[in-house]
Amino acid sequence: MTDTASAAAPPAEEERIEAVFRNGTITAFGITVSFTLGFLAQWASSPGAWRFYDLVPLLAIFVGAALQVRALALLLPIESLAKRIYDRATKLYLIGFALTGFGVVAAVAFDVVSSLMKQVGA
Repeated sequence: MTDTASAAAPPAEEERIEAVFRNGTITAFGITVSFTLGFLAQWASSPGAWRFYDLVPLLAIFVGAALQVRALALLLPIESLAKRIYDRATKLYLIGFALTGFGVVAAVAFDVVSSLMKQVGA
């Protein structure tokens, strides 16, 4: 005699997000990634000598940009409608965005300090 009540229940369906919401996030991520890459390109092509202290902001911006691109890549497949994938992509993006912001602020601060040091020494 089989007991139908003891039959395995089907697995619960994974929580999903709305496609429209994900599409807006892809747009926002794409725009900020393009600004990040544009900043890196502009900074790399600017005249002037690179200094040792430029490595800190460069690494922060580079790693931040890589994380932002990875987050964007996670959102492109249809599987990203699963909330756990969307949340992972968002977390990666925010870490990358924070690193990029730190790198930009550090680059500007180091340039300001360098300029002040030149003026004081002149």
